[in-house]
Formats: sequence, structure tokens, C-alpha cells
Amino acid sequence: MKSSSQSPWSVGEVAARFDLPTNVLRHWETVGLLRPVRDPAGRRRYGEDEVVRIAVIQRSKAAGMSLEQIGVLLDDGSAGRHQVLQEHLDDIDRRMEEMRRSREMTEHAMRCRSHDIATCPRFRAGVADVLARF
Repeated sequence: MKSSSQSPWSVGEVAARFDLPTNVLRHWETVGLLRPVRDPAGRRRYGEDEVVRIAVIQRSKAAGMSLEQIGVLLDDGSAGRHQVLQEHLDDIDRRMEEMRRSREMTEHAMRCRSHDIATCPRFRAGVADVLARF
């Protein structure tokens, strides 16, 4: 990806704006997610394109994607892009279902009069799928 020559920022400036340690940006560069240009003194300069990539990386990480998956997402020549994205969507669906179940159990626990929530039959039903493994 070409770097935008408009508004080049230093690694420190970008890190501060995104509330990241500078070593995180350097690591993302090492693994190929970022390609900041270098100024004549060899310092990293981040243009608008790199800043957008950082925002994509942060949002993708927050959604549970690994750096490897994000690398595929950002690689316009990757043949496995749709597969990685479908696997991520499947993972999101699985996690959303787990969160739904957790919410139901928490709401029940708030209303339940049992002093030991684990003895409540309705609460136990919320973990029946986990207990089925035994």
C-alpha cells in the first residue's frame, strides 16, 4: 500500500493518538501489517493510509481476529481472504450465542432467590450443555 505523503506522523505521535505503546506499531510492521515510509534519517513516518490500517487492525483485534487473520484481511492478493472472513464470522456467531446464554443466566441469577445459585434447577439448566461433557 502506498503511503500518503499528506500529514506524515512519527511513530510516537501515532502511538499516542491510538493509545498504543510504540513497540506495538513496530511489531505490526515486523509482521507485515504496516509499511510506514522512512524519512531521510530512517525514522518511520505514518501517512493517512497507515493510520487507516491501524484503525482496521484495532477494530479487527477487538472483534477477536488474530494478527495472522488481519494480515489476510489486509492483503489484497490473498486467495484465502474469504475463507478467513467466513471462519471469523462463524466464530463471532459462536461467541454471540455464548454471550446470549451468559446473559440469560446472569439475568436469572439476579432474580433467583436461591442463596447458592448452583443449586437452583433453572440456573443449572443454563450449564447443562457444559455438564453433558461429563
